[in-house]
Amino acid sequence: MFTAAASRSAAAYNRVGVETSVGSADPHKLVSLLFDGLLQALGSARVAMQGGDIALKGRKIGVAVRILEEGLIAPLNLEEGGELAANLNALYRYCVTQVTLANVRNDASGLAEVSRLIELVASGWKQIDGTAPAYSEAVAA
Repeated sequence: MFTAAASRSAAAYNRVGVETSVGSADPHKLVSLLFDGLLQALGSARVAMQGGDIALKGRKIGVAVRILEEGLIAPLNLEEGGELAANLNALYRYCVTQVTLANVRNDASGLAEVSRLIELVASGWKQIDGTAPAYSEAVAA
């Protein structure tokens, strides 16, 4: 009984924390938050896959694909972002394919590969100052 209440409280606290972070973030920080959410979803999907929890695996893979497609691919500024935006677009689309294949094949190594790729990009992203033209202001919307 107390565990369920504590879990609900923790979940509510986490939602408020995430909403506060998103609400006060600049476009550069929002992309960083997307990377964090993507890596978390991939990790949870991998654990669910290994534990045989098909429903949770499906939900987490769905979250990962949505972050890739709606959060990282959609706001790319392919006109002004040049080669960087084009390369990120290709990488993220590759990641969507790999995550989808990992889901169908129940292959945790596919999720691990995408996690490694995204960790590299996220690390580089967090080291720049937010002035790279790869993303448009649409990220902030």
